[in-house]
Amino acid sequence: QVQLVESGGGLVQPGGSLRLSCAASRSISNINAMGWYRRPPGKERELVATITSGSSTNYADSVKGRFTISRDNAKNTLYLQMNSLKPEDTAVYYCAARVFDWRGYEYWGRGTQVTVSS
Repeated sequence: QVQLVESGGGLVQPGGSLRLSCAASRSISNINAMGWYRRPPGKERELVATITSGSSTNYADSVKGRFTISRDNAKNTLYLQMNSLKPEDTAVYYCAARVFDWRGYEYWGRGTQVTVSS
């Protein structure tokens, strides 16, 4: 079991930047993969980015070149650096962890709101 707590959300102007953090209750060095998902208003949850224990990353096409996922194992923390933000990025952002490949992303944070508006 691992608890995840997101932080860093807020209101930002279009074109601005924001960095989200996800603090884990235990070491993340041996967690198979971690990721960021988001749920736009009135829409289904969607993948934003993932990072494996070997630092292999994957991004949704909509955020490639703008968002960067990273992890700091010493701090048990996952990050999402978001640049060139667009109104379409407005959503609740969730941190997730996958301990075993066959079990998927089974651990989730409660989310942090990101609003991009002028």
